[in-house]
Amino acid sequence: MSWTILVIDDDEKLNRLLKRFLKDYGFEVYSAIDAHEGLKKCRTVLPDLIILDVMLPGMTGFDVCKRIRETSAVPIIMLTARGDVMDKVVGLELGADDYLPKPFEPRELVARMQAVLRRIQNTGTDRRRRFGRLTIDFHRRKVWLEDREVDLTTSEFAALDLLVRHAGKVLDRDEIMQALRGIDSECFNRVVDITMSRLRQKLGDDPRRPKYVKTVWGTGYTFVAREVVDETPSH
Repeated sequence: MSWTILVIDDDEKLNRLLKRFLKDYGFEVYSAIDAHEGLKKCRTVLPDLIILDVMLPGMTGFDVCKRIRETSAVPIIMLTARGDVMDKVVGLELGADDYLPKPFEPRELVARMQAVLRRIQNTGTDRRRRFGRLTIDFHRRKVWLEDREVDLTTSEFAALDLLVRHAGKVLDRDEIMQALRGIDSECFNRVVDITMSRLRQKLGDDPRRPKYVKTVWGTGYTFVAREVVDETPSH
């Protein structure tokens, strides 16, 4: 399968380098040198994954990420020249799927891209399952609360998929992080907590009285909803 990649970075030299490098791995690559061009190409190219620089002229990568997340769950890997942990946290809170500090080794970027894209393909099961008001279509990677579709990012769906496949088991943060990242990386517990917080918000789940995702303090998270097997709603 050929994946379409959009690189949004004002460094034209880096854009050209990435375009040549990623093409060698079979990716179809488009690039934009500012936020407005990037947002326009996001709508016209319909990429499978976006590589987004934080430091853009006029509008930051954080602003671009927020705008994209208003209408799309396309995977986003953010590039940052800063080593500030808060930059990574902000990006993840806005819905980015991964981050990579500059300067970086292009092969590491490819590894992270492949890890994110594998999560789109490998969902663990190919059938639809229902848990009360919550319906999950693992093959189409879609989620509904009754008749309302819930837009989840790649990381949020991957976390939900992992929890459901291990329903009843308490998964620690390292297990969840490995599933979200797929590769060894500089990780911290906050990433998992941010992802779980966003997932619960979108599912309308109260952490004090959880219907779906329960926090096991000091350990991790577990999926607590019971599956409904007597009928399968249609959408």
